[in-house]
Amino acid sequence: MRKLAVVLASAVAVASPALAATRTVTLSVPGMTCAACPITIKKALSKVDGVERTEVSFPTREAVVTFDDTRTNVEALTKATGNAGYPSSVKH
Repeated sequence: MRKLAVVLASAVAVASPALAATRTVTLSVPGMTCAACPITIKKALSKVDGVERTEVSFPTREAVVTFDDTRTNVEALTKATGNAGYPSSVKH
């Protein structure tokens, strides 16, 4: 009976999405120089595995990214914008 309880507990732990956490971060992207820049930045961020939603604003030069922190991290997001030609940093 004890083995069955351990097996069931393990199955629930593996199947449970409770360990996944959705995070939202605001990135400062000062290199945006025109209204078309957000399109490129959004496309680059959307390609990062784990990104759920991206909103990029030219007037504020910011990108608000919602992501699954079990699949990606802030470093991957800033790397993606940098690789697209728009270095970014976390806005505090």
